[in-house]
Amino acid sequence: MTAICEAVDELCAEGPGDILVFLSGEREIRDADDALRTLGVALRRTELSADAVRDVDGDVLEAELETELVWCGVVGIIDPARPEAGDAVAAAHRAGIRVMMITGDHPRTALRIATDLGIVEPGASAATGLELDTLDADGWRDVVRTTSVFARVSPEHKLRIVDALQADGLVVAMTGDGVNDAPALKSADIGVAMGITGTEVTRQAGAMILADDNFATIVAAVREGRGIFENIRKFLRYLLSSNMGEVLTVFLGVVLAGALGLTGHGEVVVVPLLATQILWINLLTDTGPALAMGVDPQTDDVMARPPRRLTDRVIDAAMWRDVLLVGVVMAAVSLLAIDIHLPGGLVDGHDEIELARTAAFTVLVLAQLFNAFNARSQTSSAFHRTHSPWLWGSVLLALVLQVAVVHLPFLNAAFGTEPLDLGQWGVCVALASVVLWAEEARKLVQRAVVRRRAGRG
Repeated sequence: MTAICEAVDELCAEGPGDILVFLSGEREIRDADDALRTLGVALRRTELSADAVRDVDGDVLEAELETELVWCGVVGIIDPARPEAGDAVAAAHRAGIRVMMITGDHPRTALRIATDLGIVEPGASAATGLELDTLDADGWRDVVRTTSVFARVSPEHKLRIVDALQADGLVVAMTGDGVNDAPALKSADIGVAMGITGTEVTRQAGAMILADDNFATIVAAVREGRGIFENIRKFLRYLLSSNMGEVLTVFLGVVLAGALGLTGHGEVVVVPLLATQILWINLLTDTGPALAMGVDPQTDDVMARPPRRLTDRVIDAAMWRDVLLVGVVMAAVSLLAIDIHLPGGLVDGHDEIELARTAAFTVLVLAQLFNAFNARSQTSSAFHRTHSPWLWGSVLLALVLQVAVVHLPFLNAAFGTEPLDLGQWGVCVALASVVLWAEEARKLVQRAVVRRRAGRG
């Protein structure tokens, strides 16, 4: 570049009024291996006036000037990738996302940039538009599956690449900024238009507009989206399992009333929980802890797992099994609390029905609060993760309110409860904690099975 500037300065020094003409165009030189775009520079000296070299519309008559030019040289220009782009590509690969480069640059330039960013391994090959024109349908499918860098392509090629990926059952996100990118952006599942450099046509064709034109922002959005989806699953896992525990407690309490000692207390049908107690449980445990999970920080590395398949459900079979297990355990410990306090049944007690109901009521509330920590992850231990202050705050608030319902006289009358002594509270906490230990055991077994399968693989 310095040599070219010196040559231009030397010729310009011969006299004022010289007109310089710069010819640009990429040339296949070895600088392409350094990811350089090239600009050819030439000039000529003329005595013509500025008006003499323009047509009636005021445009420069290039045909008149582009003769007898003095070749100065080639300038290498590089548009470096952003520093965070390489890390973003690595994060995308770790998340199971395939990153492809589709460009109009020279294939050697495209490969060098793609290699530097980690899109492809050193020594990989690029497919060009001329090569793509010679392929049949099977060839298109094979090259799209195995090649991640496409150079010197046309808008039609971009569109066919998107269609071929979608035909393989993949979810395709396409980025672009030029008018020729619009058809591919429109066809992709997620068209991401550049907000700064993108044309109006591209922004209209895209489903999303990237405000900062930064690929790292797309990867950050994927991470955020996965975190939101995981929080939705936590929310559903917690609510479904808690409600399953309430339903099974009432249902099995009525069905097994004779075995639990729930008969002969002056009622036609003795239910394990009163309607007001069930409403209180829903108000207490389905509000604070459930809402806290909606803003819960990520418990696992969401970018270390593969993408979901199109056929995957939000509530899958594994979640239903977990919901049923937690519901059965909740119902079992709640009904056991009744059985412990009532005469007869499996465990002979000596208390009245009101105290037994209060114990079962308290156990079910505490079990659901323990379950709030379980539900944050389907595989990770509740003891290995930092819990959000919102979750802790909602659990502590629910605990204080439950103590008030059990011990304040006017609330005793409203909810049909009786005060519990310290020993009875200890029994309730111990029974409720079984939900936590049962889930910890299930997760431990599940992690062991996953490790064993990974070892065999």
